[in-house]
Amino acid sequence: MKLKPKIAIAEHFSEMEDPRLERSIRHRLIDIITIAICAVICGADTWVEIEIYGQAKHGWLKQFLELPNGIPSHDTFSRVFSRLDPEQFQNCFLNWVKSISKIVEKEVVAIDGKTLRRSYENGNDKRAIHMVSAWATEQRLVLGQVKVDEKSNEITAIPELLKVLSLRGCIVTIDAMGCQKEIVKLIARQEADYVITLNKNQGSLYKRVEALFSEALRSKYQGFTHSTNRVSEPSHGREETRYCVMLSEIQNQIDPEGEWQNLQSIARADVMRTVKGKTKIETRYFISSLPNNAKLLADSVRQHWGIENSLHWVLDVVFREDDSRIRKDNAPQNFAVLRHIASSLLQQDKSVRTGIKNKRLKAGWDNEYLAKVLFG
Repeated sequence: MKLKPKIAIAEHFSEMEDPRLERSIRHRLIDIITIAICAVICGADTWVEIEIYGQAKHGWLKQFLELPNGIPSHDTFSRVFSRLDPEQFQNCFLNWVKSISKIVEKEVVAIDGKTLRRSYENGNDKRAIHMVSAWATEQRLVLGQVKVDEKSNEITAIPELLKVLSLRGCIVTIDAMGCQKEIVKLIARQEADYVITLNKNQGSLYKRVEALFSEALRSKYQGFTHSTNRVSEPSHGREETRYCVMLSEIQNQIDPEGEWQNLQSIARADVMRTVKGKTKIETRYFISSLPNNAKLLADSVRQHWGIENSLHWVLDVVFREDDSRIRKDNAPQNFAVLRHIASSLLQQDKSVRTGIKNKRLKAGWDNEYLAKVLFG
């Protein structure tokens, strides 16, 4: 059977510039990239494992790859991915994501960062790289990622990520690091809404929000346009109650200078957890462009943490990202893209009801299942 991929990998990665000297090329670049994607889907976490996978599946791969000189060595995989332009690789990834994603109205897109803990190099004084990702919570799909510059932080990386995404109609959620006027402007330009955590480092804004909620509580919300949402549920042996209050029509009190674009509402979320008879209450504040709908905001906040459970946890535990010792040049950043491609493809597959770890195993054992994951 000659495989005819519905979403051809070659179509989206064929524009990559080959960093090798032409006279030394024995393996096609698209073959190297495709083998690496297949291998990572099937459980490979190192260059050696990618080579072993390729050797074991040579006959199957030959159905849709040329492989003029067989399977590349692990040194070839390492050398090529350490030299590939990570920005180009990321752009190819973004083009592929756009071809398979269908953003729905009010879909929550969570933006958060993660450090690749073992990607540092002591000898070269290179710090572990930090990636900021955008996660479509409904589709369970990585929409994009950018590397945080070594001399900077997420505040500068988030705008770069927002510029390459298509977010119209979405609700963008970001933790307190993203509570910046310029970030809010970029989201507004994309015609998207936002829910952003507010911390005390936003001094005057935080004080005004806190003071307004204190006034609203004292008056029992008389004269305030507000809505509430309460959810109680057991969670891993503990009782948890989440109570959210949202105030709208507050622009003049909170942002009299109009510095925060599209600021429509503020929210206070009280989370009460009871574990072994001991109760703790945690309070958080948010700014938002959403209209007065506490349930929608509370649901958006709740979905934001899906990036931890459905992406970061999967990368750490299933793809062993934090244990990876891939460190040379651009290789850590490019391998992170390989993991995101593999995770996204496996998350998209609904033909079997099992976890990502078992899907990786099944893909490695069952060529027909891998074809479904790859080609739809």
